[in-house]
Amino acid sequence: MSIEPLIVTTEVLEKPKMSTYRRHLLVCTGPRCTTNGESQDLFDSLGAKFKQAGIDQGELRVKRTRASCFATCKSGPLLCVQPDGIWYYNVTESNLDRIIQEHLVGDRPVEELIFHRGASHEDS
Repeated sequence: MSIEPLIVTTEVLEKPKMSTYRRHLLVCTGPRCTTNGESQDLFDSLGAKFKQAGIDQGELRVKRTRASCFATCKSGPLLCVQPDGIWYYNVTESNLDRIIQEHLVGDRPVEELIFHRGASHEDS
């Protein structure tokens, strides 16, 4: 049996920095979410759409992140808005525009596009 040597390091890692944000939008870009890459296209459009809506900086800033799979592979593109716990399906470009204006800017979730609410929101 071989014993690996213990490597001790004194390297001090720099703490990551992140700008403050109000919400975090997670977009499933997995290969089974959509058939023709619509989820990735949707994600790629968010920077310009957020800037146009005024939610790319300041107190309304929305952070965006790709997720490789939500394991709910139906009716995509799918996205999740945190900390609100709101999960949307069928996020076409026009539905995305509604979600941005009504939910992310106007604080009113788009009810007909919601397929799930997180545990803290199930009674709302």
